[in-house]
Amino acid sequence: MSWRNRLTRRVALLGALAVLAACAMTPAYGPSGAGTALHGRVQLQEPNDVDGFSLNRRLTERLGPESSAAYALDYRLTTASVGQGITPDDVTTRYSLNGTADFALTDIATGAVVTRGRVSSFTSYSAVGTTIATLTAERDAHERLMVMLADQIVTRLLATGPRPQ
Repeated sequence: MSWRNRLTRRVALLGALAVLAACAMTPAYGPSGAGTALHGRVQLQEPNDVDGFSLNRRLTERLGPESSAAYALDYRLTTASVGQGITPDDVTTRYSLNGTADFALTDIATGAVVTRGRVSSFTSYSAVGTTIATLTAERDAHERLMVMLADQIVTRLLATGPRPQ
């Protein structure tokens, strides 16, 4: 590689760094980021099923345990299992688990909705093997789906949620 190509790459890299340094973006978990405004300040709704417990567990991991709630996060989960791999004998060997979460973050003091949205994802599991193996694979797929949905919710909250005062 010639010295001219290396010089061109270095100049391009320095230019990109200068542009990033000049932008107004702040780190989500920096002093004025949304992560600071939300950490330990989000009250989660009471779960009413296994999926709700899994979603709450991941949300708590990402947002921190509630210490002084200023916001309430409400959500509605929808999941559907759809057969994907079907043999000529009409036996389903693989399922796709589709999930959607509609959510709203509300300021507890004012009752005003800070942000709302919908996230969705999917995962799949195999139905080949014993009944126990299939049930275990399905349970694991539900857990993975709830982690994906919770991570998407947190990403949205960090992007559109409140900023520290």
